[in-house]
Amino acid sequence: MEITEVRIFLKESPDKKLKAYATVTFDNAFVVRNIKVIEGQSGLFIAMPSRRIKYPCPKCGFKNESRAKYCSQCATQLPLPQRPFGAKGINSQMEHKDIAHPITQSFREYLQKRVLEAYEKERSSRTSGQTTL
Repeated sequence: MEITEVRIFLKESPDKKLKAYATVTFDNAFVVRNIKVIEGQSGLFIAMPSRRIKYPCPKCGFKNESRAKYCSQCATQLPLPQRPFGAKGINSQMEHKDIAHPITQSFREYLQKRVLEAYEKERSSRTSGQTTL
């Protein structure tokens, strides 16, 4: 599988961890949107698109956000969400699930390299006053 296009959408606030969003096209046939470029403690990395996990209300079955205390449909008090064995609390990794992600480490590295290269190119073209289409 080959990455045929990477589009970068820079975020304007330079002091935040989220630096940009990327849209990646594979083999001119498949697109993944909302890949995040994030500034971490050890440098830039990418985070795949994800969604918040929802839990059903035991009374009505309505799916509520993971930290909700009451059902948005019937107002029943919700039990605490089940945690994986050994978890001490709810954290953001347990609240989100990737929509799409690389299966192999080598493809993850390839994807991250291409996205970060495109990010650096877009960032440098913006700082030098150039605009790209």
